[in-house]
Amino acid sequence: MTDDTCIFCKIANGEIPSATVYEDNMFRVILDLGPASKGHALILPKNHFPDVCGLDGETAARVLPLGAKIGAAMKKSLGCAGFNLVQNNGEAAGQTVMHFHMHVIPRYEGGPSIVGWTPGTASGDELAQLAQRIKDSL
Repeated sequence: MTDDTCIFCKIANGEIPSATVYEDNMFRVILDLGPASKGHALILPKNHFPDVCGLDGETAARVLPLGAKIGAAMKKSLGCAGFNLVQNNGEAAGQTVMHFHMHVIPRYEGGPSIVGWTPGTASGDELAQLAQRIKDSL
């Protein structure tokens, strides 16, 4: 279940060389060519899924523990103080390659702000209305 036109399918399945830090029968984890910080990695499933909404259950169940495993290895080997697991869905959310992938971004003390936002405000009524709209769509 791969897409012959997808660059991440080609990387995940070894057709295009990469700096691989982990591989098993379902995933390849590579270092990002445009890193947000030293050691930034991408978890790539070997099967093609356009985004998180298309993942099968087994892939979904295994990706988060793999992210934790890679992040823990980064803390031990790179000396980072923490890490972010980032997963974007759709162009509006920052997804640039339409193949599900998860970023594992090492975070260093005193490093730049990479993932964050300024909290907004919402009234209790607005929150209740939004919650109901989402519930109605489940």
